[in-house]
This record gives sequence, C-alpha cells and structure tokens, in this order.
Amino acid sequence: MATTTGLRHAVLWVSDPIASAEFYSAVLGMESKHSGENAVFLSSPESNTDHDLGLFRVEPARALTNRVGLYHLAWEVPTLRDLATTKETLIDLGAYVGENNHGATRSLYAHDPDGIEFEVLWELDPAAVAEDEPSNVPLDFDADYERFGPDALSRGAVGS
Repeated sequence: MATTTGLRHAVLWVSDPIASAEFYSAVLGMESKHSGENAVFLSSPESNTDHDLGLFRVEPARALTNRVGLYHLAWEVPTLRDLATTKETLIDLGAYVGENNHGATRSLYAHDPDGIEFEVLWELDPAAVAEDEPSNVPLDFDADYERFGPDALSRGAVGS
C-alpha cells in the first residue's frame, strides 16, 4: 500500500468550462493554465501543482452517465514505485479502470466501492517535462524507472 502526499486536484463536469473558469477566477483568484473549448485547467496563484481544478464540458451524448458535478479527485503518491504498487493493489481489489501518461503526470484511474472515480498520480517537476514529452499514452514504468528512477520524488513530495 502506498501513502499519498495529499489531494492534487479536483475535476468537475460543467456545462460551460469557459464560463465556469471565469467564475472560479473571479471568486477564488484562480488562473487559467491550459484551456480549450471543452476543458479548462486552473490553479491558485501560489499553487505548486500543474492544476488545482479541471473543468470538463459535459457532452450531450454522455449526459446520462456524466452529469454536471464531480468527475474525480486526484491523490498524489511520493514515488513511481508507489504508483506501480498502487496499480497492483487496485487491480487486486477490482477497482482499476485505466491509466495515462499525461506528460506532466503518470496517472491511474479507479472506482471506489460506490463507483466514484478517483485518480492516483505521480507528477514531474515542471523543469523535467520535455517540450516533446509524450502525452495521453499508456504508462511505461520500465522507461520511467530508467529515466527518473523508481524512487524519484513526485513534485508534491519535493515541494512539501
């Protein structure tokens, strides 16, 4: 079992990501880090993370299963080895849903016993993210172990 370093971000399904981003910026002073028509990623000005809040548009075709509201919460683990161990645990528990190398993060997705989705991630230091970093590809623990080492600390673990 891996121990997390803390909650890294929340993701909400919203009807209009741009309008929601403007709202959270006005109310909480959040700043847009990445944006598009269907998704906006925001961070607090003093945040040490890639994003604190993700806002994803609910598509009409998905409205029956994905409604406005919480999409998922993301928890961070300190090392890549912890992420690999967490994957094994999730598989053993029948909770594993999928994985993704997002470039800045290595992420696992799972459902809790009530079906609530959550993410467990390991995040790169921004200085280590290459311009041509692969994104939205399956995890490759062997390649990441070779590149960073299995015990390399996640961004949040270093910053804490």
